[in-house]
Amino acid sequence: MILPIFPLLFLITCISSVIWYQRTGNDIFGVLACGSALACVIWGLVISHWLIHLLSLIILLKFKTPILGAIQVNINSK
Repeated sequence: MILPIFPLLFLITCISSVIWYQRTGNDIFGVLACGSALACVIWGLVISHWLIHLLSLIILLKFKTPILGAIQVNINSK
C-alpha cells in the first residue's frame, strides 16, 4: 500500500517547482519546472485515495455557477 505522505510530497514538489520557475529567467528551467509540476499533479491524483476524489467531486458540484440567469416569461397577455 502506498503511504499517505506521497501525495503531499508530490504537492510540495509541484509548488516548489513552480516557485523555482518564477525565480529563474531561463526558458529551459521554466519548461522543466512546468513539466515536473504537471507530472507531480497527475501522479498525485492517481495515487490518492478514492475518498479524496469523492470529496473533491462533492466540493466541485457544490460551487456551480449558473451560466444563464432565469427569465420570467408571461404567457397570459390579456
